[in-house]
Amino acid sequence: MKGPRESDFAYQAVYRYLNHLISQPASEERIRLPSLRQLAERLGVSISTIQYAYSLLEKEGRVYSVAKSGYFAFPVSCIHPLSSGNDLLETVYVNARRPGMLVLSADEPALLQPLDSPLLLLERELLRQYPRQPQPTSQPCGELELRTALAARYTTSPMRCWHADDVYVGADLRGVLEILITVLGLKDATMVVESPCDWTILRLLQAAGVRVLELPVLANHDLDLERLRKMLEAEPVRLVMLSSGLNMPRGSLASDANRQAVAQLIEQAGCWVLENDCYGELGFESDSLRFRDLLNPDRLLVFSTFEKIIGPEAPFGYLLSRPLRTELQRHFLLRSFRLSPIRQKAIARLYSSGRIDQHLQVLRRLLRDRKGQMIQLLQDRLSDALQVVEPQGGATIWVRSLRQVDVRRVFQRLLKHQVVIAPGELFSLQGLHTQHLRLSHTFAGEHDLAAALGLLGTVLRLEAVD
Repeated sequence: MKGPRESDFAYQAVYRYLNHLISQPASEERIRLPSLRQLAERLGVSISTIQYAYSLLEKEGRVYSVAKSGYFAFPVSCIHPLSSGNDLLETVYVNARRPGMLVLSADEPALLQPLDSPLLLLERELLRQYPRQPQPTSQPCGELELRTALAARYTTSPMRCWHADDVYVGADLRGVLEILITVLGLKDATMVVESPCDWTILRLLQAAGVRVLELPVLANHDLDLERLRKMLEAEPVRLVMLSSGLNMPRGSLASDANRQAVAQLIEQAGCWVLENDCYGELGFESDSLRFRDLLNPDRLLVFSTFEKIIGPEAPFGYLLSRPLRTELQRHFLLRSFRLSPIRQKAIARLYSSGRIDQHLQVLRRLLRDRKGQMIQLLQDRLSDALQVVEPQGGATIWVRSLRQVDVRRVFQRLLKHQVVIAPGELFSLQGLHTQHLRLSHTFAGEHDLAAALGLLGTVLRLEAVD
């Protein structure tokens, strides 16, 4: 398993090995991949390491498991570059996985400064402390040490405190949100979400049969109070989803006064609130109010993931909820997430030791620097074509075409030059943001970013409607 990057997490080396197997030219038949045990013996690593690599590939949609048969995949080389249908999101995903692509559609802040090395060292140390002992008592809601660390991190006062029993950890964010949708009975119910909104969440709500009302973020970064008031008066809204800090993908931050007004409206309506805290610690300034500081904690749920600040080696999602304890515990038990207790302990130690806070200081600085470089390039090369919303954090930049264009055609043209962007329509279920794009300023590999942005400007001008 040793190679040019010996500091890598072992699972990353396994991931690259499997990625190579999948990408080799083959027939149109599905590829049967080695079993967990076979691969562990072949590569000299633990079965749990193999499981993590497979989980990452499964999350990417490149690997799927068949009960009692193992893992299977189709090779990337056998997938049509523009996907098999007219699904724009599928097309983005498929092309982002093709070799040699400059992926300006991603949202991977931890790519600049992953925490894999400290996590690996902690995990090795913990494995020496807990050597192959019999499985402990089942913890279906996650490792107690990690849940305790998260509860402490979110506690801000005696009135706004959390305990380990209020924290639920799942294999990934999608699985956690699926449980929440079931527990809250959101099928056919009405829910308000900020718009633009993360495409993964929108697709999940759509697949679950949730009726989604979109609340646009205004040009001044605030939420539209009048529209929210009308929505709450006209509809039996079950749940309102709000960003704890940054609205992503805009990277914008509502004013404290606007947040207080929104909280008052929601309290009057008596709705449940779901706070999206995935980007809560990635703002360049960290002194803004959170909705959880303003709302009744007994009708508040908070969700997040470690992946945005630690990296893909920590894919777990988690939920904080003071109410609904019995139902949430039952559904997490039924879901039976297979989570490594050692990996969870290692993450908990990163929090309790202060290592996460040190890491965030560095990561925010790197993100701010990279954002500045990207905006300078956009201003130099596309000032006549794009309007930029300067982000207050995160790893992406939200832009609007100054000319009327068919952004799908722009997207397709750029694919021919091995550049992937994220059209704004992906961030809405109701046809909003069709003149917008989300661009990333963190990406892997060696690419000529200036040339790629110059190409984007050329295509936008060619596709402009007079």
